[in-house]
Amino acid sequence: MSLNTNSWNRLRYTLYLPIYDLIADKIFRKYRKRSVELLNAKPDDTILILGAGTGLDLPYLQGYPNLTAIDITPGMISKLKQRAEKLGIPVQAHVMNGQQLDFAAYSFDAVIAHLILAVIPDPIACIKEVERVLKPEGTVMVFDKFLPEGQQPSILRRFFNIIASALFSDINRSIETIVGHTSLSIELNEPAAFNGTFRLVRLRKLKP
Repeated sequence: MSLNTNSWNRLRYTLYLPIYDLIADKIFRKYRKRSVELLNAKPDDTILILGAGTGLDLPYLQGYPNLTAIDITPGMISKLKQRAEKLGIPVQAHVMNGQQLDFAAYSFDAVIAHLILAVIPDPIACIKEVERVLKPEGTVMVFDKFLPEGQQPSILRRFFNIIASALFSDINRSIETIVGHTSLSIELNEPAAFNGTFRLVRLRKLKP
C-alpha cells in the first residue's frame, strides 16, 4: 500500500511548511521564472496555478490579474494569500484536490504545474483534469523531475523510490507516459535543475 495519498501529502506539507520556502525557493527560483516566461501568457489570460504551495510563483506573475491558485494543504494556501497581499497581486486561492478540480471545462487559458506531477498520488487523473479545464489552444507549463525519455528505472532506483515518494516525491515518473493519456501535445521539453533530472515541459491543447 502506497503512502502517497492526499491525506499524507496534506500532513507532510503541513509539517514542511516552516522550511518549505527556504528549500523550494532558493533552489528553483530561476526555473520558476523561466517557466513563466515560456508560458507566453497574455496579460488578460486566465491562469491556474496547480499545487501552488506558498505562492513562490507569484513574483513572476505580476501584471496578470486573472490568477487562480489551488493547493491541497490549507497552511500553504494561507501563506500564499499572505504573499499575494504583500505583493499586491489579486489571486483567487482555494484548498482543492488537483485530481478533482472544481472548475468548469474550458475555464483557463493557461495552467502552471510546478513540482506537482511527481508528487500528486495520481498524475494521470491530474493531467486529465488539467486538459478538461484548459481552453482549446491553451498552454500548460510543467516543471518537475522525470525519467529521461524511454528510460526504465533500475531495481535500485525502484527501491529508493519507496522512500523518496513517501518523503518528497516520486522519482520514477515519465512525462511522456503521463501526457500520453491525454490529447495534449508536448511542444517543448528542456533540461532544468540537477543536470536535467528536472525538466521544463510546455504542453498545448489542440483544437478539437
